[in-house]
Amino acid sequence: MALVVALVVGPGELTGQTEEQPIEATSLLGRPLRRPVIPTAAKATYERNLAAARKAWEHTPENADSIIWLGRRIAYLGRYSEAIDVFTRGIALQPADARLYRHRGHRYLTIRRLDAAVQDLERAHQLTRSNPDQVEPDGLPNARGIPTSTLKSNIRYHLALAHYLRGDFAKALPFYQEDVKAAVNPDMVVASSHWLYMTLRRLGRNQEAAAVLAPIHADMEIIENGSYHRLLLMYKGALAPAAVLTPAEQGDAVQDATVGYGVANWHLYHGRDSEARTIFERILTGPQWGAFGYLAAEAELARKK
Repeated sequence: MALVVALVVGPGELTGQTEEQPIEATSLLGRPLRRPVIPTAAKATYERNLAAARKAWEHTPENADSIIWLGRRIAYLGRYSEAIDVFTRGIALQPADARLYRHRGHRYLTIRRLDAAVQDLERAHQLTRSNPDQVEPDGLPNARGIPTSTLKSNIRYHLALAHYLRGDFAKALPFYQEDVKAAVNPDMVVASSHWLYMTLRRLGRNQEAAAVLAPIHADMEIIENGSYHRLLLMYKGALAPAAVLTPAEQGDAVQDATVGYGVANWHLYHGRDSEARTIFERILTGPQWGAFGYLAAEAELARKK
């Protein structure tokens, strides 16, 4: 699931951007979170996409698709509160469209409003309960340009994550279980299996967690969720933690946060609290605070605090 913007920042790519970005949120630890700095080339692409979305919205301002894409394109530029405002105005116009609650709920997660995220995502879940599922188009397509998730799977995934972040693992569990059962491709399988495994381990249901790993194998055809796949193989004993961490450390900050959080949890399961805390704290020194691995590490430290 392509749920966050993966940015690899190289030398000289940040020209023309201020060092003091606006504050977009407050972390679960009470720290200001500034708007992400986007490399110049990527930012230009995102702004062109936003201009096209804005033009479509101006043509049909009450159309749910136009509203959703306007909000999504604004969020990809790190303007999360502004995106939430767009979705909120959309809900006032189209209160029965689950997609608006799904996307606003996602961005409430990003800015650490966990209770608001739960409320929105529960509403989205209720609205889609009896409806057929649908593929959800990617705003940031993967290398093959093939969407790997659906509307219902994304609602469940984000709702379960909201409960997980609040430390309510029992409430997260059924949504992750349903997500694994409903998965229709390997990317969906590994993404939901990863969080299901971690949830079961946190609940002390280790035998059930081990069963989650049984269908996972090294030659699965993964398009975009390679980090989750490698973590599951690590949990299974097929990869060493160093082999999982090294590729992430050489790549982008989002992958580093994802993998780092999984490895830190692996230490927790084995009673190595100090090692886990060290990794949680290291994750928070990175720039990509919108990544779910970063958010989850932050939630761990906040609960311990």
